[in-house]
Amino acid sequence: MEQTIMRHMETVRGITNQTIMKNPEEIADLIPIGFNNNIRWNFGHIAFVQEKLVFGLLGEEMNIPENYERLFSAGTKPAEWKETPPSFTEITGILTEQETRIKEFLQGRLHENLPTPFTNRGGITFYTVGEIFLFSFYHEALHIATIKRLYQSISN
Repeated sequence: MEQTIMRHMETVRGITNQTIMKNPEEIADLIPIGFNNNIRWNFGHIAFVQEKLVFGLLGEEMNIPENYERLFSAGTKPAEWKETPPSFTEITGILTEQETRIKEFLQGRLHENLPTPFTNRGGITFYTVGEIFLFSFYHEALHIATIKRLYQSISN
């Protein structure tokens, strides 16, 4: 089952990587009416939240640039940024490297309990590494859907 879950992560992350390659960076910072965030924020948010869910919740060092939390954590907005955000090239590098680290780090660990149960903003509580990891796929897909809506709104 673990191999199936890891292949699913590869599929989801593959979709994310294809999506970032299809989006021209020159529109990445536009925020259409009705949206709080932009395309760049959503890609960075995917990277930050995946890092937090897989490594941060297990008490491991998060191996992403320190400014990702300031720029891309839940509740942040590009309108409030006081620094230059990372390029698509940097975000793509983070996403790719993260996938490799996750495969190595989680091998044989999906059944483990989290050090502390984690309740997300939606009120769902997760108890195991596997539960939180599976939820991360759903989270990533939600943001890919948002990116596609942003792109369509900008293109129209």
